[in-house]
Amino acid sequence: MSPTPEQVPLLPEKSQATKTASVSGAVFNVSTSIIGAGIMSIPFTLKVLGIIPAVVLIVLVAFMTDLSVELLLRFTHSGQSMTYAGVMKESFGPIGSVATQVCVMITNLGGLIMYLIIIGDVFSGNKGGEEVHLGVLQQWFGIQWWNSREFSILFTVVFLLLPLVLFQRVDSLRFSSFVSVVLAVVFVAISSVMAIMAIVQGTTKSTRLVPELDDQTSFFELFTAVPVLVTAFTFHFNVHPIRFELRNSKDMMLAVRVALLLCAIIYVTIGIFGYLLFGDSLMSDILTNFDQTSGSSIGALLNDTVRLSYAFHLMLVYPLLNFSLRFNINELLFPNKPPLASDTTRFLAITMTLLAFTYLAAIAFPNIWSIFQFMGSTSTACLAFIFPGAIALRDVNGISTKKDKVIAALMVTLAAVSSIIAIAININTTFENKSREIVN
Repeated sequence: MSPTPEQVPLLPEKSQATKTASVSGAVFNVSTSIIGAGIMSIPFTLKVLGIIPAVVLIVLVAFMTDLSVELLLRFTHSGQSMTYAGVMKESFGPIGSVATQVCVMITNLGGLIMYLIIIGDVFSGNKGGEEVHLGVLQQWFGIQWWNSREFSILFTVVFLLLPLVLFQRVDSLRFSSFVSVVLAVVFVAISSVMAIMAIVQGTTKSTRLVPELDDQTSFFELFTAVPVLVTAFTFHFNVHPIRFELRNSKDMMLAVRVALLLCAIIYVTIGIFGYLLFGDSLMSDILTNFDQTSGSSIGALLNDTVRLSYAFHLMLVYPLLNFSLRFNINELLFPNKPPLASDTTRFLAITMTLLAFTYLAAIAFPNIWSIFQFMGSTSTACLAFIFPGAIALRDVNGISTKKDKVIAALMVTLAAVSSIIAIAININTTFENKSREIVN
């Protein structure tokens, strides 16, 4: 890799005037990077683990995320590089840089595809699996050619996402990030109101405070919930771009901690109220449950508002993930070229290619969960915990304390062991399901 993209992650540093981002803007950008598809997976995590272990795990993952970001930023300050890949290159050479870029690309590309799949589910429904539910547009206007899954996602990509992904500065997305966080809060608030109404009416479902282990569920199967939460808190690929544009880069950890606190509160709230609302009938895609109004005493207006607020939230998260993915693709494929912002042709080519690919993939793959589990056990685990811990253990700049190395070793070990167990359980479950299908 050439030194240029390492030292100038997004834009050529023409002057300090480019560093105009505020702490509040950074908080909203970090929060938007964190809260993506993770919201809808949290309630199901409580169903798998039980309320108490799930809440404890949410707090633990948030705390570990804070530690990993602090390590990552400290080694960024002590070295010469200003990107995640650059810091990994200082510690592990070109292999470290390429590994980071590949993980970022896998994580962000998988996330972008998941967002479009979910948006398609909201607008045009999902015909996969045993349950079939109509999308919002189909419920309003009936099944028409123009509200089919292919057309609704295409309309979203061309008229809503394209204008946002054409911004060349991440700070330009601070207002859309603010709206995105507001929509996430609306999603949580309305879900909470629904749960409170159910409590008052005595229609809440039975829940479990701790996991229920029986012949069908082993202790190790509980580890499959860990990758979901790791993915839900992974935003490390946007730490350096957001920090680069802050007026005072030392404020980045403050922004991160405020954002982590906000997101942890949102996750715990939607997790508890979502679980109370649907209980054991809760599906892995909570939006499917919101479609089942007959069993939850939910008005049509609240039902549609919940789904639409979530869909528009994901539309506003999409540009942030696209921003980081586009930069890493450029740095990997064109290391000796000028910065991406100075080459409009290359900028547009990468942007349009990513939009087209994610659209086609969202049409081809109707279910998000295989993508979610794969990412949580591999690329996001590396980005969130394994790579920051490895950087601290390598300690090429000689700044790690004994405490840092102990924390880093625990972080790497926990992430690696949890990921290996989760991968093994998911593979075993897949083979068992295939065997049952063959027998039946």
